[in-house]
Amino acid sequence: MKDSTPFFHLFKQDITALEKPDKFTFPFCYEPDALSLLAAEELQDYLTHQQDFEHNFGLVDGQQGSPIGKMFGVLVVEDQQGTLGYLAACSGKLAGTNIHKHLVPPLFDMLNPEGFFLQQEAIINKLNREIEILEEMPDIPLLRQRLQETQRQTADELSNLRIHHKQNKSKRKTVRNEQKPLLSEEDYTLLEQDLVKQSYRDQHEYDVLKQNSKEAIAFVENQLQDLLVQISDRKEQRKQLSANLQQQLFDQYIFLDAQGHRKSLLPIFEEALQMLPPAGAGECAAPKLLQHAYLNNLKPVCMAEFWWGTSPSSEIRKHRYFYPACKGKCEPILSHMLQGLSVAPNPLLENPADNKELPIIFEDNDIIVVNKPEEFLSVPGIHVQDSVQTRILQRNPEITGPLIIHRLDMSTSGILVLAKNKEAHQFIQDQFIRHTVKKRYTALLDGIINEEKGLIDFPMRVDLEDRPRQVLCYEHGKNAQTQYQVVAIEGNKTRIHYFPLTGRTHQLRVHSAHQQGLNTPICGDDLYGRRADRLHLHAGYIQFVHPTTRQSISFEVKDPF
Repeated sequence: MKDSTPFFHLFKQDITALEKPDKFTFPFCYEPDALSLLAAEELQDYLTHQQDFEHNFGLVDGQQGSPIGKMFGVLVVEDQQGTLGYLAACSGKLAGTNIHKHLVPPLFDMLNPEGFFLQQEAIINKLNREIEILEEMPDIPLLRQRLQETQRQTADELSNLRIHHKQNKSKRKTVRNEQKPLLSEEDYTLLEQDLVKQSYRDQHEYDVLKQNSKEAIAFVENQLQDLLVQISDRKEQRKQLSANLQQQLFDQYIFLDAQGHRKSLLPIFEEALQMLPPAGAGECAAPKLLQHAYLNNLKPVCMAEFWWGTSPSSEIRKHRYFYPACKGKCEPILSHMLQGLSVAPNPLLENPADNKELPIIFEDNDIIVVNKPEEFLSVPGIHVQDSVQTRILQRNPEITGPLIIHRLDMSTSGILVLAKNKEAHQFIQDQFIRHTVKKRYTALLDGIINEEKGLIDFPMRVDLEDRPRQVLCYEHGKNAQTQYQVVAIEGNKTRIHYFPLTGRTHQLRVHSAHQQGLNTPICGDDLYGRRADRLHLHAGYIQFVHPTTRQSISFEVKDPF
């Protein structure tokens, strides 16, 4: 079987009791089915015991090389005889190569020494080194300094000569005034002619110095420009070579769909996002797996992707955890490749709040306080309009001013304060801006936290290639701070209180899961941990000053988990 269909792996275990799913996995939001789990388990067993390559995943102490975790994928497929098996792939290169005996190959092997990519890259790298050498030459700063000195010196010389000529002009005027009454008309005419000649000599002297100054400056400028032109020419050459190489590379990535239709990388991204493909597009596991299946007449059945090894420093990736396909690189590609397959519906298009009640725990003339259920939007989304905002506006159509003062993530349950008039909205919103509102969240973490309390403090920003995920980023991230206090250890889980000092998107989820935070995801976190019945995060307490009474007011709702 493996000889006739490359990289097709038969299941080692009996799968007759496992049901084949009716629809293919929706790759951007899924719970791995039994077949995918079994395929992933077998691939993980291979990774644990294989001796085909050496790569430091960060799982073995003392192993050489920098630890780098990788995303792997499995695609359960059915061959033309109806036999079920699976394909395996890795995102990007592994152990310095793209070719592995157990994993499907990429659409194009950029690491092939005989291929155009490395050859063209070598030329570009040679240009890079030449540019670096030219830019680091001491002649350039020396010539810049010499140019500035020459410009300053010639300017001073011209200025001094103008002053001298101005003095000469004043002296000639004095001579005229003093000598005119004393000389005859003929002698005065001769004097005037001589004074005019002196004026002409001064002008000529200035013109000569000005021309010499221009030539002195131009001499240095030309020397400097010769070097800068060499750099500029090489940069332009590099730009053209890079653009040509990128286009040539794009042309190698031609993706099939289930009906055999072909589309290359550039039009896929131009049509979907009106942008050029990002670096690494097409190198993820999912496109590799589907392409290999289509090329070998294998029918995709289901798939799953998991992380193996240590997490990148900025992202949150947990060893053996399953993750959806990335949106920035994979969504446009997979949207094409899945055409012709019967794919499970996108859960994000469904209304998770359907048939859920929205309990109101307090209401007066200024505010409404609700206990938002989990999987309930605070404000209307792109696809789902049902939300706290729409429900309250339907209930209270008389509200005309801003309603939403603050928000909770869709998956987070708990207290949400709404304004019934403009004045109340502004008064309470100012308290949020000044960070005088006291908030307490309760979470159940998927592990044991040994520290009783502490402060988590690192900046965050959105992952531009995989929204809405957030990443740690000291360069462009916004300040994010969370105080915490452990409430109880419950088996192998930790109940914890969070007191956020800032309000960033997914702040508590990221501060929980990231290795620079508590390194322990919230139970049920489908973005940064493991999916469960719900996200175990609840906004259970809030305290602020009432907009009319000017008295402190607080609300508390016990966590439901």
